[in-house]
Amino acid sequence: MAALPLRALTLRQLQFFSVLVEEGQFGRAARRLAITQPALSNAIKQMEKLLGAELLSRSTHRLELTPVGAEVLARTDFLVNTFEVALRDIESTVQRGRAFVRIGVIPSASARVAAAASEFLKSGGEREVELAWRDAPSNALLAELRSGQIDMAVAAITEPPGGLTCIDLFRDPLVLVVRRDHALAAAGGANWEAIGSERLVLFESGSMPALGNPARAQFAQGAQPYRVSYSETLYALVRSGQALGLMPRLYTSSLRDPELAVVPLLKPRIERRVVLAYLPGPMRNVVAQELIAFLRERLPQAGEATVRRVSGKGARARRQP
Repeated sequence: MAALPLRALTLRQLQFFSVLVEEGQFGRAARRLAITQPALSNAIKQMEKLLGAELLSRSTHRLELTPVGAEVLARTDFLVNTFEVALRDIESTVQRGRAFVRIGVIPSASARVAAAASEFLKSGGEREVELAWRDAPSNALLAELRSGQIDMAVAAITEPPGGLTCIDLFRDPLVLVVRRDHALAAAGGANWEAIGSERLVLFESGSMPALGNPARAQFAQGAQPYRVSYSETLYALVRSGQALGLMPRLYTSSLRDPELAVVPLLKPRIERRVVLAYLPGPMRNVVAQELIAFLRERLPQAGEATVRRVSGKGARARRQP
C-alpha cells in the first residue's frame, strides 16, 4: 500500500497546531512555543499541504477552525496529550522507579474513590505508583478521557457515552435537603407530590437537568427552580427557607449541618448512574489496567447496587409499586 502524504506529519507540527488553536493568535502561540511567527505559519501551511485541506480560516482579527480543522484538532489533542502523558510515565518509571496513573472523579464520589485507591496503593507490595487526581463535572471528565488526558474516570451519566467502555458501579438516587423544622424532615421519606408548589433549588449543570426536570414536569410543580453551581449555595438557600434542595445523595454524605435534614425521595425513585469509564483497547500501562480492575470490583461494595454493564437506556423516573 502506497504511503499517504499525511504520514509525513510530525508530532512537533501537531503540537504547534494544538497550541495555535488554544492561543487563537499566531504571535502568542509563537512566543509560547519559543519559535518565530513565520516558522509557526510555515509549519501550519505544511500541515495543510500534507492533508490537502485548510485547517484554519484566517482573518485580521482571529482564527477559526474549518470543519476539517475541528476534526483534525480532536485527534491532534489525543495524540499530543497521550505523548505527554507517556513521557511523564517514562520519567516516573526511569527516574523515580514508579508507575504513573491519572484518575478523574466527580467531586461527590471522590471520598469513595480516594478510599478505594488508597487500598489499591497499600496492596501493591514493592511496586510504587504515583496517582494524579482530576476532579471536574462528568462531561469535562469524559471529554478529557477521550482526548487522552486521563486514564480513567468515575462519572455520573444518564446515557451511555459514545466511544468509551463504561461499567456501572452503583446508583445514586435524588434526595431532598430541607430545614429541620420543615414538615418533611420528620417524614422519613417523601413522594414528589409532597413537594407541591414549593420552590426547589438544584444544580444547573451535570446530570441534574436531565434527572430533575422530567419529574418536575410530571407532577406540574410550581415556580421554576433556582439553579446554582455549588452545594454551599444550595444549602444556604435551603437554610434561609427560600427553597427545598434537590440533589444526588452522594453530595450529602459529608453534610453535617444541624439545621438541615436529608429526606429520601420516593415514588418515583430517580437515580443517576455512577460509572467507571475508560478508553477501549490496550491500556497505557499495566498499573492502570490493575487499578481499573480493582475499582470495578471495590467501588460497587460501597454502593447499593451490583455491577452491571451500561445498557442503551438512560436513567428514567420510575414509579414504585
